[in-house]
Amino acid sequence: MFKRLLLSVATFVFALIAAGQETKKIMLVIHGGAGTINRSNMTADREKEYRAALEQALHIGQAVLVKGGTSLDAVEASVRFMEDSPLFNAGKGAVFTHEGKNELDAAIMDGKTKKAGSVAGVTIIKNPITAARAVMEKSQHVMMASRGAELFATKMGLEIVDPSYFWTERRWKALQDELVKEQQGKPQAELERAPENRFGTVGAVAVDQYGNLAAATSTGGTTNKQYGRIGDSPVIGAGTYADNESCAVSATGTGEYFIRWTVAHEIAALMKYKGLTVQQAADQVINKTLKAVPGADGGVIALDAKGNFAMPFNTEGMYRGWMGADGVAHVSIYGD
Repeated sequence: MFKRLLLSVATFVFALIAAGQETKKIMLVIHGGAGTINRSNMTADREKEYRAALEQALHIGQAVLVKGGTSLDAVEASVRFMEDSPLFNAGKGAVFTHEGKNELDAAIMDGKTKKAGSVAGVTIIKNPITAARAVMEKSQHVMMASRGAELFATKMGLEIVDPSYFWTERRWKALQDELVKEQQGKPQAELERAPENRFGTVGAVAVDQYGNLAAATSTGGTTNKQYGRIGDSPVIGAGTYADNESCAVSATGTGEYFIRWTVAHEIAALMKYKGLTVQQAADQVINKTLKAVPGADGGVIALDAKGNFAMPFNTEGMYRGWMGADGVAHVSIYGD
C-alpha cells in the first residue's frame, strides 16, 4: 500500500510538472515595416511576394522554437531571412543614403539577462543582426558603429560582402527620385517627412519553451538620409527592448520620435510599473502618446512571457505576422 501511495504521489507530481510546462507557450511575432501601405499602391503580385516572405520568416523562426531552441536563436533566424530578402528595408533591400550608400543598423536583446548588442552605420556586413549578437556575446560593449563594427565583425569571422551586394534597382530609383525633388527646391525637412522615405525596418520578438523573451530589429534607415544619421532600431530602449518581467518589443517608424519617447522601454515600463497588459501598453504608446505628436508615425510588435502579443500601428499598414506552437502562420499587411 505504501508503494502504491508513493506511486500516486509521483504521478501527481509529474502531472503538475507537465501542466506547468504546458502553460509556457512558444510564440513568434515579426514585422517588416510600417508606413503608407494600402491596396491602392500594391500590385497583386507584389502583395503575394510579401505575404510569402513573411510566412517563410515565421516558419524559419518557429522551427527553431519547436526544436527547443532559444528565443534569441529564433529572432535572429527570422530577421536574417528578412535581411536577405530585397523586399524589406534591411540588409539586401536597404535604402540609399544621400551619398548613395547603404548604411545598416541592427540590435538584439536577451530578456532573461538584459544583455544587448547593436551595430550602426555598417556597410559591408551581410547580416547586421548577427553582428549585433556578436557584439552582445563576444565583447564587453553594447553598441559598435561604422568602421569599428565592421572590423569587429571581420575579426569574429562573420560574412563580409562588397557594398555593391546591397544595391537594388528599386531602392536606387527611390533615391534618384528624392534627389530630383531636392533639385526642384523642396525643403529637406519636407523630404524627410514623406511617408515613403521614413519607414522600413524588420523585426522579431519571441518567447521560447523556457519562458525567455528576446527581441531583434534591423534596418537600412531612411531614403536620402543625411550624414551618418542613425535611427531608433539599434538604440536599446527605443527601437528594441526585451525583459522577461514585462515584454519584448521591436519597433518601426520615424526613428527620431521613437528615440525621444524611448518607445520600446516605455511599453515595458507601463506593464511593469502600472500593471497594463501588453496590448494596453502598446496601444497607449502607439495610438495615444505618439499619435498626439505630429510626425510620430509607426508601430511595434510586443510580446509577453505568456505568449500574449500586440501589433499596434498608427499608419495605413504594417507588414506583420505571428505563429504559435500550432505552426499556423498568420500574416497581415493593411490596417483592416
